[in-house]
Amino acid sequence: MSRVLVICEQSAGALHPMSLETLAGGQELARALGVPVSACLFGDDLAECASQLSGYALESVICLESPALQQYTADGTVTALAALIGELDPQAVLFPHTYQVRDFAPALAARCGRPLVSDVTAIRIEEGRLIFERLLFQGKLRGEYSVATPPPLFVSVQAGAYRASALEPGSAAVERQRAALEASSIRQRPEPPFRESAQAVDLSAAERIVAVGRGIQEESNLALVQELAAALGAEVAASRPICDNGWLPMDRQVGSSGQTVAPKLYVALGISGAIQHLVGMKGSKTIVAINKDASAPIFEIADYGIVGDLFEVVPALIEELKKPPA
Repeated sequence: MSRVLVICEQSAGALHPMSLETLAGGQELARALGVPVSACLFGDDLAECASQLSGYALESVICLESPALQQYTADGTVTALAALIGELDPQAVLFPHTYQVRDFAPALAARCGRPLVSDVTAIRIEEGRLIFERLLFQGKLRGEYSVATPPPLFVSVQAGAYRASALEPGSAAVERQRAALEASSIRQRPEPPFRESAQAVDLSAAERIVAVGRGIQEESNLALVQELAAALGAEVAASRPICDNGWLPMDRQVGSSGQTVAPKLYVALGISGAIQHLVGMKGSKTIVAINKDASAPIFEIADYGIVGDLFEVVPALIEELKKPPA
């Protein structure tokens, strides 16, 4: 049966946040194509993640299980998923654009004899064709692609392209399948997963964030940012140059080399909006940008924009926030 198949990444019984974003994109694409959507998990002992996914409007949650998939290897993942895709013959296969997907998805697409369109920011149908959008040259250009090969199409979806909060709830059947995989066919021998040091702050859990960029000019001016954050009950975050300068710790960095966040409110102060920063925060529900450069890319994704000097705008905001309610 023709369908959209979304490959969801999990680790130690927890879904990767980008898996849910991609699943929201899969639901949207499936509605446009008029076909059902299924989610696929691969690994061993997937009951907890499968239970979570079964609460969404899906045709099914397919658990591809094998002891040989307990520890991730590109060999095992490609072999198991290629067999499943050959059996299901889906119209499109979607992946979250994670580091793990970047490792195995090109090999999987090649095994299936199809191209891979990676890091996609949007998908639409135009004159009966699927059109995929990607950002180029650090977001300065937008490319549009279509694929001439027959299905299935292989697509990885950029972080923040879709919102997990847009997932349609429902009820899905869980299908457990034994992966067609022999441990002897896996050439890699994985080492224990790399573990980063514990972060002092988990920005991904914050409902409100005030982030600061180069526009703050000097480290001493961060006190103004912290005052606004305190007035809003928000966490303080930053773009990479602020953390590289040592003005804020690295665990406060938002972006492709920092944390990915999706708060209810994201206030960007003096942040121009380079693509490396945007991929970490553009899934925020409401984005407020303050920048004196009217052509700054951050305004393209902002829900509210203020063109002005942050050293004039922010004190006025703080003053209003501190006023007692009428």
